[in-house]
Amino acid sequence: MADRVLFLSWGTAVRGREERSLEVFNDAVGLYGRMQQEGRIERFEIVLLEPNTTLGGYFALHGSADQLAAVREDEDFRELLVAAQLIVEDLQITDGVTDAGIAVEMERFQRQTALVPQAH
Repeated sequence: MADRVLFLSWGTAVRGREERSLEVFNDAVGLYGRMQQEGRIERFEIVLLEPNTTLGGYFALHGSADQLAAVREDEDFRELLVAAQLIVEDLQITDGVTDAGIAVEMERFQRQTALVPQAH
């Protein structure tokens, strides 16, 4: 079961590169779909956000820590990141926990919170 997530977000497309941004987006959907079919990730989500000043959308790739580490080193994934850097603003890649991983992280947080003097 997936307990990790690789969160890839972006802002607006660079002006004049909108057509290329659609190509790269479609390439990403194809790559992540193949990775899911091959069992290299458990699943992925795509979210497109309403117009705002910071975040245009994101992909969330779900899998184990080992699966997502392998994704980060995948040649096609790395090529796609370079392509994305050239056509969108504010590309961000962040690791996180999800599903069963949340309970583990919250237990860790709770243990550490007990060691910190609390202001009342």
